[in-house]
Amino acid sequence: MDWGSLIGLILGLLAILFGQMLEGGHVLTILQPSALVIVLGGTFSAVLLQNGFVNLMHGLGLLHRAFTPYDDFYSELINTIQAWSSTARLNGFLKLDHMISDYPDPFIAKGLRLVVDGIEPSKIREILDIDINSFEREQHLAIKVWDAAGGYAPTMGILGAVLGLTNIMDNISQPTLLGQGIAVAFVSTIYGVGLANLIFLPIANKLKQHLQIEILKREMLAHAFLSIRQGEHPGLIKERMSSYWHKSTKNDT
Repeated sequence: MDWGSLIGLILGLLAILFGQMLEGGHVLTILQPSALVIVLGGTFSAVLLQNGFVNLMHGLGLLHRAFTPYDDFYSELINTIQAWSSTARLNGFLKLDHMISDYPDPFIAKGLRLVVDGIEPSKIREILDIDINSFEREQHLAIKVWDAAGGYAPTMGILGAVLGLTNIMDNISQPTLLGQGIAVAFVSTIYGVGLANLIFLPIANKLKQHLQIEILKREMLAHAFLSIRQGEHPGLIKERMSSYWHKSTKNDT
C-alpha cells in the first residue's frame, strides 16, 4: 500500500469538508445523492462511449495500482541478470532453460526462451520490441479511461448545475422546493471539479508513472537478453545496466 497516495486523497477530502465548515456551512449540505448520480453516471457513460467496455473494465482493474508503491526493481533485477549472464557464459545457453519456469512474468520467460533457442540477436530485439510496444499501447488505452473521466467530470458537473437551475425555474412559484434545486445546481459543479482534480486525473498520472517504470524495466531486460545472447562479459552487462539506473533517476527528478 502506498500510504502517501492514500493520505493525499484523505487530506484532500478533509480540506474540502473543513473549508465548508469554516465558511459556516454544514457538511450535509454538500451531500447530494442526485448530484452525485448525475456526475458519476454521466461521466462513466461518456467514458464507456469513448473507450468501450473492454478498455473501461481494464482501466478500472488498474485502480489498485494508484495506491501501490512504485516498483524499486533495479537492485534485484541487476543481480538476476548477472546470474543469467554468468550461467550462460560458463555453462552455455541451455542451462538457462531450467530457469524459465522460475519466472511467472511472461516477458522474462519469452526473453529467456529466445536466448535458449539460439535466436539471432536482431530477431530477439525485434520480437521483444514488438512485445514492449504492444504492452505500452494496451496500458495507455486503459489509462485513458481515467484521463477521459477527468475531462468529462467537470462538464457533467455543469450539466448537473443546469438541470438544478431548470428545476428552480419550474418550481419558482413554490419556495419550499427551491432549496433542493439550488443545492443540486451548485453541488454538482463541486462534484465534477472535485472528482476530476482530486481523484480521476491524479489516478491517471500515477498509472502513467507506473507504466513508465515498467517500460524502463522491460527495455532493461530486452537489452540484457540481447547482451547475453551475444556472449558479452557479465561485468560489461552490469555496466550497461547501470545506464538504465541513471536514466531512471533522471526521469524521477
